Amino acid sequence: MALNRDFIGRAFPSQEPYEITRVKIKEFADAIGDLNPIYRDQDAAKAAGHPDVLAPPTFPIVLALGGDSLDDPELGLNWAMVVHGEQRFEYRRPLRAGDVVTTESTIAGMRSIGRNERLELQTVITTVEGEHVCTAHNVLIERGA
Repeated sequence: MALNRDFIGRAFPSQEPYEITRVKIKEFADAIGDLNPIYRDQDAAKAAGHPDVLAPPTFPIVLALGGDSLDDPELGLNWAMVVHGEQRFEYRRPLRAGDVVTTESTIAGMRSIGRNERLELQTVITTVEGEHVCTAHNVLIERGA
């Protein structure tokens, strides 16, 4: 079944701000197996010239795919058949502990590839003060039956 093409261009702002904490950063670094001390230790981050612990470069995936923008039943996305196709991030600066951010995810495109559906999602991550920090680009593939 094809995804609902009427969703192309639809934007989904986050419902509430997300606070990036040292604990969340450490948990993410643990999950990806990255032992870099600037993701875990404030003194190490400061010694490297940063104001606080940094989030690993792939951390924005938590923000980009953590909301409910793709859960609308009218979109027709079957999560049981979804695989993560690709991702990339365009940074203005690293995310760090203490940032409080909002997101706006937009369905940038869809197309059929054989029996599969390809969905492109773009998520702009901004501090609550209005600073654009990062844009995440993700592709999800819904496998056909």
